[in-house]
Formats: sequence, C-alpha cells, structure tokens
Amino acid sequence: MSLDALWASWSWVTLTEIMGVNLILSGDNAVLIALAAAGLPEKQRGRAIMFGMILAVILRIILSLAAVYLLAIPGLLLIGGLLLIWIAWTFFKELRAEDKAEEEGPHAEPVQVKTMAVALRQIVIADVSMSLDNVLAVAGAARNNMPMLILGLIISILIMGIAATLISRLLERFRWIAYLGVVLIVWIGLKMIWEDTHHLYERFVAPEHATVGQLYLPAGGVRTG
Repeated sequence: MSLDALWASWSWVTLTEIMGVNLILSGDNAVLIALAAAGLPEKQRGRAIMFGMILAVILRIILSLAAVYLLAIPGLLLIGGLLLIWIAWTFFKELRAEDKAEEEGPHAEPVQVKTMAVALRQIVIADVSMSLDNVLAVAGAARNNMPMLILGLIISILIMGIAATLISRLLERFRWIAYLGVVLIVWIGLKMIWEDTHHLYERFVAPEHATVGQLYLPAGGVRTG
C-alpha cells in the first residue's frame, strides 16, 4: 500500500467508522489475547501480544476481503464457536494447573511451562473464530476503500494490544478476572453455535417442512398431488 494510494483514498469518516466498528465488536479479543499471554513467563508476554497483534492484523484483512464468501459457507460460525469452546477449555486447564501448584506449594508437581508457539496458536485460532461474525460490519464500513480498511484495522488492533497488555497485568493481581475471561469466551462460543444452528435450521430443515406441509390441505389431511 503506497502513500499515494493512501492519500488518494483518505477519508476521516471511513477511518473512524472502521476503527469504531472494529473496537466495539472486538473488545473481547483483548481479553482473549491477555489470557493467552498470561500463561507465559513474564519476559515473553510482551512479545506474545506483539506477535499476536501482527498476526491479527493480517488475518483480519484477509477475513474482511473474503467476508461475503466466508460467511456464505454453511456451518462456519458453528465451527468457530466450537473452536472457541475448545480454546476456553485450554485456558481453564492452564489456570487450574497454576492454582493447584500454588495451593500445594513446594510439594506440588511441576507445572508444564507454556510456550510462545502454544500462546500464538491460541491467539490466532480464537481471534479468527471471534472475528467471523463481525468482519461483514467492518467490510461494510470500509465501502471497498482498501487503504482505509488496512489502516483502520492496524490502528484499532494496536489499541487492542495496549488493552490486552493492561488486562494481562490485572490478571496477575486479580486471578478471578481470568476465570471471568474464560466464561466470556465460552458465552461467545455458545452464542455463535446457537445462532448458526438456528440459521442452518431455517436454511435446510424449515423449507423441507414447509414443502411437506403444502402437500396437504389445511383440514382433512387430503393430498393435493
């Protein structure tokens, strides 16, 4: 993306709309990234958040470009919701293992140290899953203005990275916030599963029931054909 293309397509209104939509709809992603980074050694948390942000920018741009085509795939949000439930379970297991080690003290079994690769995998899978249901709104705000879309996503995700850093520090002091974060991710996953299951029912099951019902008269149960 050249500076000439950026200036030629510059629009404060479009940029503000893209950032606003993305930040409002993606605030829960900051909690997710903070949870993923919190399980790492302290020295690696900043890098995990930074690398997670870079990957998030790239993936959000790809998702926004292909939003209409991706969301037309039946069951995609259902799969995304199931992935979020799985990610929440991995977070919960990490939290419980750390809490158990603290309770048992020096006699506790050593907790497996979380790696950067595991944290980034959690961030990427969950960020993509959580972004599936709002990329259409972001793409709609961009109105085919690709330079503004890219710039808006970069700025808003950088802000989200700052929020994730602050949240990760809170998680160190207030452990219960981490469990609230897990509950939030589970709630979002269940919501996606419920909504997409409803859409799949309306698309594939309800029309068949309607067709069968049309074979009978409203009273008497006599076939018309």
